[in-house]
Amino acid sequence: MILEVAILDVKPGLGTEFEAAFAQAQSIISGMSGYISHELKRCVENPGRYLLLVNWTCLEDHTVGFRQSREYEQWKALLHHFYDPFPTVEHYTAVS
Repeated sequence: MILEVAILDVKPGLGTEFEAAFAQAQSIISGMSGYISHELKRCVENPGRYLLLVNWTCLEDHTVGFRQSREYEQWKALLHHFYDPFPTVEHYTAVS
């Protein structure tokens, strides 16, 4: 399993709109092949910052299956205009 981690800095004053758009967008990601689960968290100290955690079966389910899909285009249209700067996305695996 791979954990995708994205820190999302939302433009000032747009948090409520972002959360509403994310509520719609989460059905897109949850329908993708290899998707396991996700969580969106809002930062306590910085309310304009969010943490998105997505569990995927393997790295390619995110980097190829999702990001190269037409569903990703819908995801982008719903969410990408909220971010400043554009998020850094990293992938993690469990340490045994």
